[in-house]
Amino acid sequence: MSRQIALSATLALTMAFGMATQTFAGQTYTREDMVKIAMEKSSDIKTAEEDLIQASSKVEAGYGNAYPTIDLSATVTRIFGLKDVKNKKSIQNAFGDLQQAYGLPDPSAYDMAAAAAVDGLIYGMSKQGYRWQSSVGITATQILYAAGQVGTGIEIAKTYKRLNEVKLDNIKSQIRYDVDNAFDQLIYLDSAVAILEASIQLTQENIDFVNQSVASGLATELDQIRAQLALDGLKSDLEGTKKKQILARNALLNIAGLEWESDVVFQGDLRNPDSNLPYPDTAMANVKKRRKELVMLEASEDMLNKSVNIEEAGYKPTVVLVGGIQYSNNQNEFYKWDAPDWDKNINKYIALNVSMNLFNGMKTREGVAQAKSSLRSTQIQKETAERGFRLQIESCANTLEDAVRQLELQKRQVELATKNYELTDAAYKIGRETQLNLLSANMSLRSARLNYMQAVLNWNSAYNALLQATGEY
Repeated sequence: MSRQIALSATLALTMAFGMATQTFAGQTYTREDMVKIAMEKSSDIKTAEEDLIQASSKVEAGYGNAYPTIDLSATVTRIFGLKDVKNKKSIQNAFGDLQQAYGLPDPSAYDMAAAAAVDGLIYGMSKQGYRWQSSVGITATQILYAAGQVGTGIEIAKTYKRLNEVKLDNIKSQIRYDVDNAFDQLIYLDSAVAILEASIQLTQENIDFVNQSVASGLATELDQIRAQLALDGLKSDLEGTKKKQILARNALLNIAGLEWESDVVFQGDLRNPDSNLPYPDTAMANVKKRRKELVMLEASEDMLNKSVNIEEAGYKPTVVLVGGIQYSNNQNEFYKWDAPDWDKNINKYIALNVSMNLFNGMKTREGVAQAKSSLRSTQIQKETAERGFRLQIESCANTLEDAVRQLELQKRQVELATKNYELTDAAYKIGRETQLNLLSANMSLRSARLNYMQAVLNWNSAYNALLQATGEY
């Protein structure tokens, strides 16, 4: 597998500093590609987006509580044990029967009118006993006063939406941070593979030289064995590093929400510590504005403060305006309907309802107590988070300072190890140095290069961590 190693301009050394270019048939991704893909495919981001959709819907639902409610209702009732109801003229007929039986004079018009009225009253009362009773009505309800619960509910819904917006931004920042760290780890492992392959090449050249020396009598079989053991050790290290490389590649794909691919290629570089990157802003006044976790806690505090008002509204009255129109139809058979008669069949009404709870088993009081407790708990979390941010920033700043010192030390180690190997190799070829010292110099150079790459990775990780701690990621 061929690799072309990027050189560090600062050190001007033959060592890996960036991601090697690999020849595969698979898809090639840069760091920016992986960040973009992760923004689109991450399950955490998709979940947060769905939460934001729900939060936006709650705002619309909150406004709906301020509008009147219109309900359509229809009822059909079957009552058993009743006979058919018929419109009869019992009183009028009784007058006629009495006149014929006893030869009485004709009843007066007044008597007949009274008899008709009584018959009508009897019929009207009997109509309540129809076997089939049906009604269709429309009711409109408008809340006039609810102790601020409607307006406060809308404000809570808006704050909840804002909280989910910040939550989504925070998750995106975390995904970006995770992608960068995973990408940096992959760069380091790829460079480590390249360094090991370069060391193997140097060791192989040493073996070839030893073989020539043995053939000419200038070296012994022991020198061959030492060189071969060193080569076998390097090959074993290379194999282990390649396995770690595969795991790191799959971890990066997993963060980005992609399927695992065996032939995918990643191209990019680590940040150059010598590129004079700006030091993150550690001023707490600015950190408090940028840290999304703190913004989320502030939004939660605002929501819970309003929730206390909602619970306290239970002590206050509610005023509701109700209006409606209802059509009623009672018949002996369910398929018989009267044409709507606005005077007889349709009822129109309007009502003003005032209600106030006098006792509900202390539910209101305990609800207020629980809301206040939740509010105080969030306030404590906020205060703790602020102190935690200060400690986190201080710790990350110290880690970055240590990484800078280690970086300078490892630079010096690489320079010395390179010079030592060059001098030892030259002396060995003219017989003034032992093969054991040459192999030791080769190992020291390889270790120094790997340690420097690890120092560069640590510096990048520390810089990323400080950016995240200050809210600049």
